[in-house]
Amino acid sequence: MKRKIWTERVAIIVLAALVLLFSVSAGQKVITASAESSSTIKWAEFNVPLAAMQRALKLDIQTHATATPLHFVDALAFLATKYGGNWNRYRSADLDALLARLKNGETMQSITAGMKNYSYFDQVYAAVLGNAVGNYATGAGGNYTVQYGLKLFSPIAAGYGYGHYDDFGTSRSFGFSRRHLGNDLMGTVGTPICAVESGYVEELGWNKYGGWRIGIRSFDKKRYYYYAHLRQGHPYRTGLAVGEAVQAGEVIGYLGMTGYSAKEDVNGMNKPHLHFGMQLIFNDSQRESNNEIWIDVYNIVNFLAQNRSHVVKNGSDYDRATDFLDLRYLLYYE
Repeated sequence: MKRKIWTERVAIIVLAALVLLFSVSAGQKVITASAESSSTIKWAEFNVPLAAMQRALKLDIQTHATATPLHFVDALAFLATKYGGNWNRYRSADLDALLARLKNGETMQSITAGMKNYSYFDQVYAAVLGNAVGNYATGAGGNYTVQYGLKLFSPIAAGYGYGHYDDFGTSRSFGFSRRHLGNDLMGTVGTPICAVESGYVEELGWNKYGGWRIGIRSFDKKRYYYYAHLRQGHPYRTGLAVGEAVQAGEVIGYLGMTGYSAKEDVNGMNKPHLHFGMQLIFNDSQRESNNEIWIDVYNIVNFLAQNRSHVVKNGSDYDRATDFLDLRYLLYYE
């Protein structure tokens, strides 16, 4: 269902132009590679520590409007290459030293030219966090302000408690023996679940393992977000449908404990929780195959805790309290 949150088409076009103008004038890095462009990547992991993501984000925001911007993804890819993928070596001083080199006239291209595996880490981290930082607009009632910063949201709405630990890779046995390919966020039944990133609904409905679940594909097609075990009886925001675009931070469903049943709408889990997962897609043939790449999202969930969507009650559903505009959402419908 194509929902219009702005009644004036001309206002949408003007606002989109403003976001694009700010992106270009601020030197924002635009990642436009298709899902087919990195088809050689068959395996990836994401073990970047929370402290590194927080520091890289801070430097990106501080420098994006300067002559020497340090992009979030570039910074993390540089460190991963420098450390050989061993993030136990992380030191915040290494990011400061990288920024100093840029201020002294070097470029990321010249700095990384002789670094083996930089291209690999840059492609992997762009697949994970390529749309995490940039320009967006917020507001209400037709009054919007263009801002720059973190564009992703926590999957748990603001004001609702949850607990989790790093359970990626632990064993699961219902149906067949397998690894747990996500992060379980324990909470209260009915807690509003929000879209982490803007994208479109690719899967919706019952799965005997995940219960009521939602699958959202990022607009650049590199990420597939999986939200499972949603609430019995009323799992989704009313009207949510396959093919519909959603905005980051928008309520998409409600935490529950469904699943582990061939019969629909059964609470088969022992405790209410959200199973949240992220699959990386470098080639569309990987989407549903024996070569799927799922990453550990534990540190990402902790990173996104700083940006939780505030929601308000609206009948049997919840809506976000403030509008959020992602240019890619507009382009999806234009």
